[in-house]
Amino acid sequence: MKAIAPGKLILSGEHSVVYGRPAIAMAIDRSAVAEITAGAEGEDRVSIDLSDLRQRESYTLMALRDFKGRVLKNYRMFLNGELGIRDVLRKPIDLFQYAFIIVLDGLHMKLGQGLDIRLRSNIPMGCGMGSSAATILSVLRGVGHYFRVDFRPDWYYEYSLEAERMQHGFPSGVDSYISLHGGCARFRDGKAERIPLPRLPITLVNTGTPATTTGECVAEVRRRHEKDAALWNAFEATTLRLEQALARNDSEEAMAAIRGNQRLLTRIGVVPARVSDFIAAVENRGGAAKVCGAGAVGGDAGGVVMVTGIRPPADLCEAFGYSLVPVRGEPLGVRIV
Repeated sequence: MKAIAPGKLILSGEHSVVYGRPAIAMAIDRSAVAEITAGAEGEDRVSIDLSDLRQRESYTLMALRDFKGRVLKNYRMFLNGELGIRDVLRKPIDLFQYAFIIVLDGLHMKLGQGLDIRLRSNIPMGCGMGSSAATILSVLRGVGHYFRVDFRPDWYYEYSLEAERMQHGFPSGVDSYISLHGGCARFRDGKAERIPLPRLPITLVNTGTPATTTGECVAEVRRRHEKDAALWNAFEATTLRLEQALARNDSEEAMAAIRGNQRLLTRIGVVPARVSDFIAAVENRGGAAKVCGAGAVGGDAGGVVMVTGIRPPADLCEAFGYSLVPVRGEPLGVRIV
């Protein structure tokens, strides 16, 4: 069984969506793929192969359930302030162990024979493009279909969100929703309203994997700004301004909203200085750019930056040591192929 799930791009509202303000996000034509096959290592063994990272491990069901208990204990310690979010899961493959066992137990599926899960992705990891949510959903969808469980989007959304909590601490649900359904949506308080995919031409620039995780960024922003209602209201106004501009296909107004959103992200401290310099160079050419994810609260890299209003800035990318990431909107969500 093979399942594919798209990555995502937040056009506006990252961070503020955690505080009940709206965000606009769209699926992109970068995706994660999970291939599920009968295993060769025994009746109750599950092998997970992260081919992109050259990691492969095999587990018994008993070991997976013990692992699930340890992860939940770690998460409770995180909630109590006794552990950093980076220590809830210790390595990338842990996330998929957890996702597999929660869906297996949650949907009361019987293994019956060994299982091999092979994962690959062309979504840059840790750069704000929804890599973890897409990969989780490809696993959940593939495993569910392998065991002939009826596809209920609400089930898969909740299981994906539960796994994302172990990775990010307080996920908004945007990544999981967009990867599940595809297309574009305005997202608020766990509820989404579909809107048309924007026609605004977008170029993505990968500034590198941030030194801090999404969970660490969210926790630090929460510590600094959680009670600043005026700040989050400003984010909301900027997001609604962008939505209206996209609906009218008003590129100048959309660019103004994007610039405003970038200034708010700089204000909350998630845009490294070097990335700010790159964005300033884009603006000097008449374009608009912003960080499109959690950003970073340390280091020089800020994940993915969205650029619009100018031709793809290949020369600027070369000068800064960044790479261009061509993308288009993706109307389809997670699916069996």
